[in-house]
Amino acid sequence: MTAQSLKLAGRVAIVTGAARGIGRSIVQKLANEGAQVIANDLDAALLAEGVDKQTQQGLTVHALAGNITEQATAEALVSTALERYGDLHIVVNNAGYIWNSAAVKHTDEQWHAMLDVHATGPFRLLREAGHHFRQQVSTDPPGRLRKVVNISSISGIYGAATQVAYSSAKAAVVGMTKTLAREWGRYHVTVNCVAFGYIDTRLIEPFEDQPNRVTIKDRDHPVGLTAAQRESAREMAALGRLGRPEDAANAVYLLCIPESDFITGEVLVASGGLMN
Repeated sequence: MTAQSLKLAGRVAIVTGAARGIGRSIVQKLANEGAQVIANDLDAALLAEGVDKQTQQGLTVHALAGNITEQATAEALVSTALERYGDLHIVVNNAGYIWNSAAVKHTDEQWHAMLDVHATGPFRLLREAGHHFRQQVSTDPPGRLRKVVNISSISGIYGAATQVAYSSAKAAVVGMTKTLAREWGRYHVTVNCVAFGYIDTRLIEPFEDQPNRVTIKDRDHPVGLTAAQRESAREMAALGRLGRPEDAANAVYLLCIPESDFITGEVLVASGGLMN
């Protein structure tokens, strides 16, 4: 396949939450199709490891570690894209994690942490990118659209027990998507959202007696599903299986390519046909 035949040749993308799982697969997919990608994650060491492997494959990927909830990270991501590659065409807001408990046990810290990473962080990055989009619209060639893909969840659409903060944040992503689609159409930007179902990452890895633990910002969080919960998730999906990170990346990719240029303000549910 020649560079000219790649769907995203010449496009510059930012992907957050890019060190592992879904985010790493999104970076791989976009870069495989010719995009130049700025990959962001809070875990600097793991991000660097993944980007090193991708660059060894001949892909154009640059690591920029940082906390997406901080305005400085949003500014650095956009400025790096412009300084390093000269433009910015695609933004994928993927960073996030879960911090679950019954609603009456939710703390203010827990509430704000979920809103910050899933809604405030994406807002700040898009606000920063929006300045560039607005400036470029008068010089872009006709028919050249830029793309925003926000990541939500079935929890943000249907709700989920023990996930009041997470679900609320993911629902906010849907509202943000639909609002910016209305605002940014005149800038030749499509803004869409992918809501994932059960994707087989560390957040739903199986456990027996005690949940698995992940460390995020020096705090341990319980994650994972029991074998029975994973089997129930499979049974609820029309395709009868859990999603793979590659499945998630492919859904995002669909909203980044020219064939989706007349689609904006939409929520694509990538769940294998989940029957809630």
